[in-house]
Amino acid sequence: MKILIVSDTHGNHKNLDKVLKLVPDMDMFIHLGDVEGGEAYLNAVINCEKHIVRGNNDFFSEFPKEEEFYIGKYKVFITHGHGYYVSLDPEYIVEEGRARQDDIVMFGHTHKPLLQENEDIIILNPGSISYPRQEGRKGSYMIMEMDKEEKLHFQQCYLD
Repeated sequence: MKILIVSDTHGNHKNLDKVLKLVPDMDMFIHLGDVEGGEAYLNAVINCEKHIVRGNNDFFSEFPKEEEFYIGKYKVFITHGHGYYVSLDPEYIVEEGRARQDDIVMFGHTHKPLLQENEDIIILNPGSISYPRQEGRKGSYMIMEMDKEEKLHFQQCYLD
């Protein structure tokens, strides 16, 4: 199973269009918020299972604030992250994930990629595909793959 994870497109779909050409065979799409008016666009171009949450700039969005679901045997919690103070430190959202007994916590908001694979929980942020803030300022996204033994593999990707 191949899963494309993005965040913080902010209504700018140019880089997302590039990524969709690079990853045409995804089984699931996850957007971690700040779609900013791109709801209809995402529904039109994504033809697989979708999980999308609203961010702090999605004022009139009907997407949920957060969602929990399973990917295989893994319990996943997705949220934009601003309500968990992720810009200061991801520890609060890590503790929230542990309290919920999640295996994977995904968030956006910071526009900076992050992958922490702890013994009991995986924390990830794909960064921003449209407005990156990390060193080098390349749009970023993540691909998560689950093999036949349900082992997870992560690839942090950057656009040129």
